[in-house]
Amino acid sequence: MDPTTSGRFRVHDRRPRPDIEGADDEAGEESDTDSDDEEFVLVEHADGPVDPTEPGAADRFDPLYATAEGYDGDLADRVASLEPGYVVDATLAWTDGSARFADVEVVRETRFRYADAVDGMFEAAVDAWRSLRADGEAVGSVTTRSNDGDPNGALYLFADGPGTDTFDDLRAGRLPVEPLVARVNASRGDDDPREVFVLAPADHAFVAVYVVFDRDSVLARTVRDTYGLGSGLAAGLESGVPDTAKAGEDDTAGADGDFDALDRL
Repeated sequence: MDPTTSGRFRVHDRRPRPDIEGADDEAGEESDTDSDDEEFVLVEHADGPVDPTEPGAADRFDPLYATAEGYDGDLADRVASLEPGYVVDATLAWTDGSARFADVEVVRETRFRYADAVDGMFEAAVDAWRSLRADGEAVGSVTTRSNDGDPNGALYLFADGPGTDTFDDLRAGRLPVEPLVARVNASRGDDDPREVFVLAPADHAFVAVYVVFDRDSVLARTVRDTYGLGSGLAAGLESGVPDTAKAGEDDTAGADGDFDALDRL
C-alpha cells in the first residue's frame, strides 16, 4: 500500500511538470519526460498567520507537487475542476516519490491569478513602490480603498533585483503567498474567498501581490479585465483600477502597519 498524506492545502498553481532529469543531457539526447504532463503546486494551508520565530516555521510552506492528470470517474472531475487559489482537503498517495490525489474536496474558492510583464501597472502600486524606494525599503504593504474610503484590498510589494525572479518564485511557491492571505483573513476576522493577483509590471522592478478582499467585487473584476486575467467588467472600461484601488493607511496588510516580507514565510 502506498503511503498517504492528508491535510488542507492551497492549490498554488497548475503548470507543466518540470523535467527534473534535465531537458537535454550533455550528449544532446532528449529526456523521456512528457512535456504535456501537468502537476499542481500545493502549499499547506495554515489556520492563521504563522509566527516566523516558531521552530519549523520556514518549512510550513514548502510546496508539494501532485499529478494533475490520469484520474478516473468522479475523482477525475474533481481534480479537473481545481483552480489556482482553491483551498482543498486532500489525501495524497505517494508512489516512487510522486504524489497523486487519492481524494480531494474543495473547501474555499479563493482564486490566484498571475500576470508577468504587464503594461499600465495601476497607480496605487506604482505610488506605493516609489514611496518605499524613497524610504530605502525593498518590501512593504499598503491597504487600498474604494472611492468611498472603504478598505478593499491589501497590496504587498516585493523588490525584483538583479539576478532574481520574484514573480517566478511567487508562482512556484518558493516565496509563498499563503502568509499574506492568512494575514488578511486574520485582520478581517473571516476567511471569505479572496481574489489574489500576482503582477509583475514591465516598466518597474517590483512584483505586486494584491489580495482583493471580495472575490466578486467591482475591484476584482476590474483588475481581471485590465490585465486580461479572466472575465471582468465590460470591454472598453476606462476608469480602470486606479479609481477602485487607492493607496491608504496600512491597517490591514500588516499588524500595526509593519509588514516584514523578508521573513520569506
